[in-house]
Parts: sequence; C-alpha cells; structure tokens
Amino acid sequence: MEEKVFLPNIKVHAGEIASKVIVCGDPGRAKQIAELLDDAQELSFAREYRIFNGVYRGTKVTIASHGVGCPGAAVCFEELIKAGAKEIIRVGTAGSYVEELPPGSLIVADSAVREDGLTYQLVPRGMPAVGDLSLVQKVEKNAATKDIRFKRGTIVTLDVFYSGAVTFPHMEYKAAGALGAEMELASLYIIARMRGVAAAGIFALDGYAFADMNDYNPHTEVVGKAVEAEITIALEALCDD
Repeated sequence: MEEKVFLPNIKVHAGEIASKVIVCGDPGRAKQIAELLDDAQELSFAREYRIFNGVYRGTKVTIASHGVGCPGAAVCFEELIKAGAKEIIRVGTAGSYVEELPPGSLIVADSAVREDGLTYQLVPRGMPAVGDLSLVQKVEKNAATKDIRFKRGTIVTLDVFYSGAVTFPHMEYKAAGALGAEMELASLYIIARMRGVAAAGIFALDGYAFADMNDYNPHTEVVGKAVEAEITIALEALCDD
C-alpha cells in the first residue's frame, strides 16, 4: 500500500482533511470555530498551525490557523492544498479605511493589494491577487442575510503591524478605493490561483488602519460579535452548494 504524503509543518497526512477549509490567524480562534462543528476533532497543533476536522450542517469542514504574516501563512496554505483543500475561506480581522465601515463591520474581500514581500518571490509583479468569483459571491450572499454592516471590495495586505521610520501609504490606498488593511490575504489569493483552488476572504473590522496604535483594542464586544458573524457567514458559504 502506498504511504500517504506527510505535510511536515501542519503535521497532517494528505487525505486527512476536508476539501472545504476555513483558515484564520489565531490558534485560539481555530478552536472557537471548531466548537461550532459536530464531531470536532483536533488533528494537530504545531507552531501556529492548529488543525481541526468536523461537520457543519452535514458538510465535512476543516479549520486551520496560519499565524501572522504572509510567509508563515503561505506554508500553511500550500500544505493544506497538498493535503486536499479545494475551497479555502480566510476569516480574519482588519483595519478599516472608511468611516462607513466602523469597528464591528465586515469586509468581503474580492481582491487584495500585494504590499507584502512573499508573493513577489512566487509570481511576477503584475499578477493580481484576486479571489474566486463564485466563492466570494457565496460569502457576500450569506453576509447579506445577517444584520451587520458590510461591503465587498479590495483590501490591502501588508507586512507591517507597528509603524517604523517609513510611513505606509494607507491614505493613498484609501483614495484609490481600498476598504482596509490586513496581513495575509494576498498570499492566499496568489497561492490558490496558482494551485488551482478556490479562495475567498471576509474580515471583521477592529479599528482604523491609519489610527494611533496606542488606541488599538481588538477585544471589544462589537468586534467580538463581528468575528462571530463572519465565522457563521464563512461556514454557511462553504456549505452553500
């Protein structure tokens, strides 16, 4: 019998996960999502990569955490695809660029600006980071059924969380029409398109991207409710066949 391929970083074997996957940054949030599943089982927990299998409304689903930033997340995305992922939805938090999307709102991201470093070592500079249209539309459709403010559009993926000597051009991207900023989606969209799988992203807004980080507090009740809403939206979108 042929031995199944072992994925060394997420520490699962090919074929052990579902074809439908939700990814998030925080291993604790992966557990939070898994608690909404029937028959949830933790497969592995290595570094920032925590993997659960379970069933949501009769559909097999895998939940995986990928940590912070594109390089580590890319390792997770690549190995999930090698393990059998065909549809991946990222649920995360982001900073808003627009007043009409205050903390507690959602962004359904159909595309991402490549302000990271990782994707430039994977594909040519002109390759756009875009989600799968059908899967993004499923996320948007399910978001529209909830009593929560949201908008579909472009989000910026960057590597910087705390600012340094160089000022990041948040205001320029806002003027160009971007809705907010986060740290991993561009890598998911590039890798998913390159490997031939579907990907989408939805984000709970936990502040304003260009605000003073001394005032940053992602642990408010309104943000928590938005995170709960996006998790339900993503699960429903994966099961919307």
